[in-house]
Amino acid sequence: MPACVLDCTVAIAWVLPGERTAWTDTMLDEIARAGAIVPGLWKLETANVLLMAERRRRITQVQRHRALSALGMLPIEIDDETATHAWGRTLESASAYHLTAYDAAYLELAMRRSLPLVTLDQALLRAAASVGVPVK
Repeated sequence: MPACVLDCTVAIAWVLPGERTAWTDTMLDEIARAGAIVPGLWKLETANVLLMAERRRRITQVQRHRALSALGMLPIEIDDETATHAWGRTLESASAYHLTAYDAAYLELAMRRSLPLVTLDQALLRAAASVGVPVK
């Protein structure tokens, strides 16, 4: 069983220059050891953030490929029920807590699987606190 729900913001911090912190490194070590689960949109979201970083010349295409390869080696499970909840609990959470539907997918997954959420997103942290989802 995965140890937590991993938000894209943390994974991106691991691979973009200048974004890592002691806390993100601690989370990387924990997830490398115990695993994580992510919503079905995670690969698309992660790919898009890295593509935008490349277009903005923050990283090169080679760095993008290396980042995706490194992330792909981690024990990260992709949730296959994300879309099933998109028009229900996810959308309701997005509306109630002023989140994007994408961010609400992380919250919904954490609630459904009773797992802590690992994120750098302040709005998502506030929403998690509001519904009693633990965060790391």
